[in-house]
Amino acid sequence: MRPRFSLASGYSAIELLVVLALVSTLAAMSVPMSMSMVDDYRLSGDAHSVSNSVALAKMSAAAQFTRARLYVDLNTGQHHVEIWRKTGAPGWVADSGVTLLAPGISFGAGAIGTPPPNSQAAVSQAPACRDNAGAAIASTACVLFNSRGISVDEAGTISAARLLYLAGPTGVFAIVVSGTSQLQVWRISPGGGTWVQQ
Repeated sequence: MRPRFSLASGYSAIELLVVLALVSTLAAMSVPMSMSMVDDYRLSGDAHSVSNSVALAKMSAAAQFTRARLYVDLNTGQHHVEIWRKTGAPGWVADSGVTLLAPGISFGAGAIGTPPPNSQAAVSQAPACRDNAGAAIASTACVLFNSRGISVDEAGTISAARLLYLAGPTGVFAIVVSGTSQLQVWRISPGGGTWVQQ
């Protein structure tokens, strides 16, 4: 006599629903964590990109023996290096391509009320850039270097610390250029806390 096999094989609807519920629960927990990590990587990457651009401006000033600056457009989130052209018609000319901040990241300190240690008395973005005639350009920030790669103000005097703040959903970064042109990167959580040097 032949053994009888059940024709019903596979999973029941209840088993499939249990597995679907488990997968949905895991996805619901992991997606926000993944998005937070992506936001954090974007903010960190942009902060280091701005820091590298400041270093490039400093090196360009010394290498080309002229003034150089990092020009930051606070409204559009763009930044680029410019040098002062001494020959022909004097003026500021772009020395690098334009870099744009990632979505959700902006220049600014957000709700942070205290600056990084030993940098400035109150939270303040670097001063506005100036056009070729010396007039301030609205909604900009500049870090300016003289021909020796030293951070200076528009009059050529060694400047106090100049800071560029970047804010995102996972924190605030501060790129600090001291009067001695030392470059530091600091970070703080969006709700406040303690600044941590990166």
